[in-house]
Amino acid sequence: MSLIPRRSSVFDPFSLDVWDPFEGWPFNNNLRSLSDQIRSSFPAETSSILQTRVDWKETPNSHVFKADVPGLKKEEVKVEVEDGRILQISGQRSREMEEKTDTWHRVERSQGSFTRRFRLPEDAKVDEVKAAMENGVLTVTVPKEGPKKSDVKSIQISG
Repeated sequence: MSLIPRRSSVFDPFSLDVWDPFEGWPFNNNLRSLSDQIRSSFPAETSSILQTRVDWKETPNSHVFKADVPGLKKEEVKVEVEDGRILQISGQRSREMEEKTDTWHRVERSQGSFTRRFRLPEDAKVDEVKAAMENGVLTVTVPKEGPKKSDVKSIQISG
């Protein structure tokens, strides 16, 4: 007896019929419908700007954040540190001005605003944050403090 259900009695290794291990489980459809509901709650034209992707890597000397912001100018993006340890990257792409004589055939580029927030670790030097933008990629560099030297004090033992 096989644990993998097959659609037919003949095994076809080239079949495009993909086995879903969670097919028929009660939670499978609920999870899919939940993610579909979340995705559909945002208009399609704003979904990609709302889902701005950010990479965060830690090097020995700094924390580096890279955000994809294609088509945005540096004036349309803000980088802020709030409450001492929260790095906030936000921006907005506005709709192009329409002229009465223009005929639009398709509008696929997204518009709207985005905000991404990250709690910085204790070793971040928030007063020395630098940001640069090149080819639609925003790079935010947050330097790290060096390792704290532990103060060791010798205690004389009496007696």
